[in-house]
Amino acid sequence: MARRRRKRLPEGDFDASIESLSAEGRGVAHVDGKTLFLHGGLPGEQVRFRYTRRQKRHDEGIVTEVIEASPDRVEPKCGHFGVCGGCGLQHMASTAQLMAKQQALLDTLMHIGKVEPERVLAPLSNATTWGYRTKARLGAKYVAKKGRVLVGFRERGGSFVADLRRCEVLDERIGGLIEPLAELIGGLSIRDRVAQIEVAAGDADSVLIFRVLDEPSEADLARLRAFAAASGQHIYLQPGGPDSIVPLDEAARLYYDLPAWDLRLDFLPTDFTQVNIAMNRRMIALALDLLALQPDDRVLDLFCGLGNFTLPLARQAREVVGVEGDAGLVQRARDNASRNDIDNARFHVANLYEPLQAEPWLNESFDKVLLDPPRSGAREILAWLGRLAPRHILYVSCYPGTLARDAGELVAKHGYRLAAAGVMDMFPHTGHVESIALFERKEH
Repeated sequence: MARRRRKRLPEGDFDASIESLSAEGRGVAHVDGKTLFLHGGLPGEQVRFRYTRRQKRHDEGIVTEVIEASPDRVEPKCGHFGVCGGCGLQHMASTAQLMAKQQALLDTLMHIGKVEPERVLAPLSNATTWGYRTKARLGAKYVAKKGRVLVGFRERGGSFVADLRRCEVLDERIGGLIEPLAELIGGLSIRDRVAQIEVAAGDADSVLIFRVLDEPSEADLARLRAFAAASGQHIYLQPGGPDSIVPLDEAARLYYDLPAWDLRLDFLPTDFTQVNIAMNRRMIALALDLLALQPDDRVLDLFCGLGNFTLPLARQAREVVGVEGDAGLVQRARDNASRNDIDNARFHVANLYEPLQAEPWLNESFDKVLLDPPRSGAREILAWLGRLAPRHILYVSCYPGTLARDAGELVAKHGYRLAAAGVMDMFPHTGHVESIALFERKEH
C-alpha cells in the first residue's frame, strides 16, 4: 500500500480574521473558503499566521503576529504558554473564557440535542484561576541531547514532554517543583526509566507517584527520601500497573473538606476526584440549590464515586442512594459516610454502561436524581430514568457533546424539559467545559 503523502505547507505568513473560538480554544477563521483553526487567535482579531498542517476538511496554523487585538486579550501568566499543551487559553481574560464556554454549551445543546434551556445560569467561577489543579499526570523524559530530564505536560499538538520550569495552574505545592523534580530524576541511576509522575493533592497532604520502569537503587531511594523531606511531599512508587502503587515510606492521608455540610472525604491517590477543590465546593452548593431538596426527598445519585455529591445530599434529604461501577470507590463512599456519621446514605456497585436488570434500587421510587457521568455520558441509563420518572434530574457534565446528546433524548423521549443549564469554571485557562443542567418532569 502506498504511503499517503502529507500536503506540502505553504511557506511564509498569511493574514486572517478570527471569527469564533473552537471547542478546544483555537481561533476559527476561513481562508479561501476553507476552515482554519489557529492556535493563539481570539474572536474579532486580525492576525498573521503560519500553516502547521493541511487536511482535506480543514487546515491548522499558529498565530505569528496580532495585527488588531481583541479587548479580551491578556498577557499569559505562564512563560511556557504556547509551547506547553497543559492549557491553551491564558491569552484570554477569564471572564471572556467563561462566556465563550457558555456560548459553546448553548450552541452544542442546540446543534446536537436540538434543545435550549429555559433559563441560562450565570457562569459559576472562583476568586482565583491559578494554582487550582490538584490532580495531574506529568510526563518525565531524559533527553540526551539536552543532557537533562524534562518534567511536565506534553507539548501542544505533540507527544514530546514540554521543557518546563514551573506550572502556574498546578496546586502551588507542586507547581514550583517542576525544575527540582527534573533535577531529582536526573540524579537517579534510573533517570531514563522514570516515565511519569502522577500528582494527587488534598487539603493537607499531597502525593507524587513515580512510574518506575526499573527498580531504584538504595542510593536512588535515599535521594527520593531526602526530596520528600525537603519538599513536604509524600512519594509513592509504581513499578507496574495501578495495583502496584505503594508509598515509599509513610502513606499520605488525602482528604478534602466540605465545610458547608460539615464533611471530610478521604480518597486514595488514584481515585477520581474533581481537579479543582474550591470550585467543587461551589458546584455542590449550586447542585443542591437547583435540586431544591425537601426533608422528605429520596434522591438517587448515579456515578456517585466516593460520595462527593451523595453525602452533602444526605445532609438535606431523607435518604440518598449512590450507585457507582468502581467497587473501590463505593467502599470509600461507605467509609466516608460512616466517618461523617451519615446513616441515611446507601451505596451499590453497578456498571451503569451495561444492561441493568435485577438491581434492587431500580425498583425503588425517587423524587430526584443527580448524575455525574464521565466524558462518555449517560445514554445507557436514560431509559431507566424515564421509567423511574423523578420530578427533577440534575446532570453534571465534563463534555458538552454527550450532555447535549443525552439532553435531547431526555426531552424528546422521556418526558422532561430542560429547565436550566450553565457552565462552571472547573478548568480555567483550558478548553475543557464543565456544565450543569436541570431537567424537570413535564406535567401531563
